Amino acid sequence: MLARVRSGALMGIDVVVVECEVDMALGLPYFNVVGQAEGAVRESKVRVISALKNTGFELPQKRITVNLAPADLKKEGAAFELPIALGVLAAAKLMDEAPLGRLLFGGELSLDGALRPIKGVLPLAVAALNGGFEGVMVPWANAAEAALVEGLHVFPVKTLREAVEHLTGVCSITPYTRQREPRLLAPTGQAPDMSDVRGQADLKIALEIAAAGGHNVLMSGPPGSGKTMLARRLPGILPEMTFTEAMEVTKVYSVLGLLGEDHALMRERPFRAPHHTLSDAGLVGGGLSARPGELSLAHNGVLFLDELPEFRKNVLEVLRQPMEEGVIHLARANQNITYPCRVMLVAAMNPCPCGYYNVPNRPCTCGEQRVFDYMTRVSGPLLDRIDISLQTRPVEYHHMARSTVQEPSSRYYRERAQIARERQRARYRDEPGIHCNAQLPAHLLRRYCDLSERAEHMLQQAVRMFGLSARAHDRLMKLALTRADLEGHERIEQSDMQLAINCRMLDRRGAMQGKLHGARPAPPSDDAVWRNTGPSGRASPLEDLEG
Repeated sequence: MLARVRSGALMGIDVVVVECEVDMALGLPYFNVVGQAEGAVRESKVRVISALKNTGFELPQKRITVNLAPADLKKEGAAFELPIALGVLAAAKLMDEAPLGRLLFGGELSLDGALRPIKGVLPLAVAALNGGFEGVMVPWANAAEAALVEGLHVFPVKTLREAVEHLTGVCSITPYTRQREPRLLAPTGQAPDMSDVRGQADLKIALEIAAAGGHNVLMSGPPGSGKTMLARRLPGILPEMTFTEAMEVTKVYSVLGLLGEDHALMRERPFRAPHHTLSDAGLVGGGLSARPGELSLAHNGVLFLDELPEFRKNVLEVLRQPMEEGVIHLARANQNITYPCRVMLVAAMNPCPCGYYNVPNRPCTCGEQRVFDYMTRVSGPLLDRIDISLQTRPVEYHHMARSTVQEPSSRYYRERAQIARERQRARYRDEPGIHCNAQLPAHLLRRYCDLSERAEHMLQQAVRMFGLSARAHDRLMKLALTRADLEGHERIEQSDMQLAINCRMLDRRGAMQGKLHGARPAPPSDDAVWRNTGPSGRASPLEDLEG
């Protein structure tokens, strides 16, 4: 007797429908699983037989063959155990096969027949919807995750006996329904607040622009100047995710089994901060099973690389293509997998190994060549992909001593970033896959970036004076557009372009590149680059390239 049950195999963050064919024939009792079954899938025959026996089913002493088709696709994990067990019962004529064709099944079996949660339930539910199935049957712990897909029946089961009784009509299971619509982003109050940071007004404004438009940031400065402190507070000012963005992030975490029963949907943008000993496979993904890396785990969120030059050079260089394309293509001998990785890269570094190069009143103990070698650990092509690069300065005493002065909170910056991001979503509502200015492709720049005459002239002068690449030109336009969104400008004005150029140029004019020209320029002070323009405390650059 031959029976067919359908499940799914993970291919990246998507699921390919797999047909579990179960054949029961005369012969010596034997249980065989074929179809590129790996690891836990091969061991599933032991758990399936024990679960069926302990649930109360008596199987005939026959030869059982299970084929997982398509055979050229590698099958991993324990999600095939529930469909295999149901297929064995249908092949033994202990239940009807007809109800099995309407659903996709997934679940790991305990020896007593209980169902344990599995990975990748959200992609399985998406595959069921796209494949025209009525619904899915999954373990109870995964029901909320599967129910995120609209228009699909989700049947949660706790034991193999419950699944069989529902399919045979003995005791029907009510489809799972969400109690309420999930909010995408709920402030938890656990993230550190931006008001804890004293001074550094220019860096706060830069991070606000980065959060509003999804731009990459590099902060260079001496130890204790607040680089890591500011980066750790970035999650508190990020705008909320759309439902589409949240689903993309949730699929990545579902594949890795990182979703809890109470966290079916990723509500907050991810913030990943790997250590500098990270390998290239750990960053972009890979290994025997081609798992997602830190880049994909930070999708639609922030990837923070502290002590940037301490990362191995081959690790940093693999960032180039993903930062441009927003996806990672992993090619293996038997499969090609694509993971999403649209991240906001935030990096921090010291100006030299001792940390005090070009810092007033602190002598640098590094030799000229040592500083040069340290700076060249970060390649020019990678720096060219950074939108905002600023030099941090030691916090002055009067900032630390002003205990009665209230710094702007994360909520203040977050509300402004949220309004700017909503403007961007309305602007790109007819452009699928574009959620913020940083994701705007080059061929759409001139359509959406309307520059005033003075802003156009300033951009032209900057390209000539600093020898900017075409990529840097495009990133300047997108950065200026984000500043215009924050200030509510209908088009990019001169002040928007000024700020964008200053955010981009400090790494070329300041301490980071001074060594390459054999000079030690003094670091710019607060008043040399930024100034307050009113009671709101907003900052704008003083430098005017037209002069």
